[in-house]
Amino acid sequence: MVCQNEELETLDREGLRALQLFQFKRAVTNALRTPFYSERLRSVGITSSEDLKSLADIEKIPFTTKDDLRDAYPTGMLSCSMDDVVRMHASSGTTGDPTVIYLNQKDLDNWTDMTVRSLMAVGCHRGDVFQNMMTYGLFTGGIGLHYGAEKLGMLVIPASSGNTARQYKLMKDFGTTVVHATPSYMLHMYGKMSDYGYKPSDFKLKRALIGAEPHAEEIRQKIEELWGIDAYNSYGLSEMNGPSVAFECQEKAGMHLWEDSYYMEVIDRDSFLPVEDGTEGELVLTILIRTATPILRYRTKDLTSVIPGKCACGRSSRRINRITGRTDDMMIINGVNVFPSQIEEVIMKMPEMGNNYRILLRKKGTLDQLIIQTEVSEGLFSDDTRKMNALVSRLRDDLRASITIAPQIELHEPGVLPVQEGKAIRVVDER
Repeated sequence: MVCQNEELETLDREGLRALQLFQFKRAVTNALRTPFYSERLRSVGITSSEDLKSLADIEKIPFTTKDDLRDAYPTGMLSCSMDDVVRMHASSGTTGDPTVIYLNQKDLDNWTDMTVRSLMAVGCHRGDVFQNMMTYGLFTGGIGLHYGAEKLGMLVIPASSGNTARQYKLMKDFGTTVVHATPSYMLHMYGKMSDYGYKPSDFKLKRALIGAEPHAEEIRQKIEELWGIDAYNSYGLSEMNGPSVAFECQEKAGMHLWEDSYYMEVIDRDSFLPVEDGTEGELVLTILIRTATPILRYRTKDLTSVIPGKCACGRSSRRINRITGRTDDMMIINGVNVFPSQIEEVIMKMPEMGNNYRILLRKKGTLDQLIIQTEVSEGLFSDDTRKMNALVSRLRDDLRASITIAPQIELHEPGVLPVQEGKAIRVVDER
């Protein structure tokens, strides 16, 4: 096992919890300096970090939500002078005020260290060529891993998202060995490769770091098989700095959530009470390594579970399963709860299906209508009606067995459905 900080990464549970308590108290001290938390913490009787005697006392603190961050816009979450701030990131704000995160230099250094650790966990090293296909700008996805890759000593190509022809050229000309992209874009790039006269063996690619959108294990396996590389899952969100909240190691047995930097809870999405390891719930995070914008008990809306036991790699941070969806992604179709991830899993298990699909929700009279549009694999689309009808029937039956609803199925030739260069938009609700 090659580590960025072996002492921290292999710290025993007792030592880790002692470190978390120390950092948690420091985070509360910083939070009390913010307009938002000063009022909220005092309302529950917390006036200093000395009011917190153990990690269990974290449950005295109310949850923080995205609406809280929007209401605190622009500086209600800031715990220091603006003169000390060296970076800010923000959400798009398309549904109201954006959520804003401020970082001072120490915050940036801590975030960079976490990305170095994450990259080393999957086998990246000095001398690798890292092509970053994530969006730069206010979005944290691109710039987050950029800094860590540079500090590790990798050659960084800040390609950003889109412009597929240029991505191929950069990969070929500069010998890219590691890429960072959404899983849907990796599949899109493979599907378009022959159009530009390339094949996987033309590149030196060894690893893909995939994240930013929920995806089934079958998607990861498909990327690995098509490209002939290793693909590693990662997890992050802007409110917690961005990439490198959790990362797989080379065991590919779940994502290590770096517990020396984040305090993790998984709660039942109805009762808000903690669930046992192995039980799916909503991930709640407290960031322990940021001063300028402390955020306590943030409800991520992301659904996952803690994997029981210790990883074979030797790291002691607990692991979480891939994100299966978000609590606000759940679709209610004629009274039945359905997550897009359930549909994706079924589609990707069928080798006849292509790399792109879309879920449409419409109204027909008073009833909801579920329509699945999916491309089929290259060369399989046929004018043979019986063959296509058999494929439709099999997919409909498999979906009915998974979600209890028999959807309408539309099969399309490869390249017909729209492709997003950033996060894939899988669900179109026209109701």
